[in-house]
Amino acid sequence: MDRPGFVIEPIEAQPTAQSLASLVDSTRTLARPPISNFRVAAVGLGSSGRIYVGVNLEFPGLPLHHSVHAEQFLVTNLLLNGETSLTSFAVSAAPCGHCRQFLQELRDSENIQILIISDNNDQFTPLSDFLPHRFGPLDLFPEGSPFLLEPRNNGLKFTTRTRMDRDDEDENLRSNNGAVCNGHGTVVDDEKLKIAALEAANASHAPYSGSPSGVALDDEIVGAVLVEKEGAPVRQEETARLLMRSISATCSFQALLCCSDSNYV
Repeated sequence: MDRPGFVIEPIEAQPTAQSLASLVDSTRTLARPPISNFRVAAVGLGSSGRIYVGVNLEFPGLPLHHSVHAEQFLVTNLLLNGETSLTSFAVSAAPCGHCRQFLQELRDSENIQILIISDNNDQFTPLSDFLPHRFGPLDLFPEGSPFLLEPRNNGLKFTTRTRMDRDDEDENLRSNNGAVCNGHGTVVDDEKLKIAALEAANASHAPYSGSPSGVALDDEIVGAVLVEKEGAPVRQEETARLLMRSISATCSFQALLCCSDSNYV
């Protein structure tokens, strides 16, 4: 079975800002909202000319604050595909306050053009109209600081505490610093997953908390690795494990620590 596509190349779409609206209805079928049953789709245009898709995701048994909003999905999709800016997007329902603030993490966010399909009009409106008294990165950080979608390197490397010795695997399973399985299957021992999670943590946008983290999943979601900074004020481990149980109860889960000082391995 073919997987749904969330990126449309310019040669396929020949995109214009107005053409985004025609894709929203069909894209809503990709949403997964088992709790609210309210499907939301956002279709955006990147600076490269490619079209990106975002939909809302809800997770069975978990509170709605764990949900991924369509606008968040859309921006993450751009990030994963190396896009540096979002010029415009059409969305099936008005962005909530959380998403309006989330979009402030993009450079020149006030100029992002938004079309709300449920308003039954074809006029794009800049984000500045939806969030007139903005508070964003430039209010807290100096000019030149990287925004979301812009390259960054948090300079993280694994600490000695994250190295797993096969002879000590059972002990590590009982340790907060070792691999923790959800209760099924076996511990994933995949260096590629660990490296991918570390790369994600180094690219993580966490300027306010100073708590970068990254997750890597294998294709079939039978193994997951979380990498986060040792001593960070915000920890993602418990939330990530809870979410993985909802998605794949048999998925093995590793939580690894990294540091940004001289204690590298």
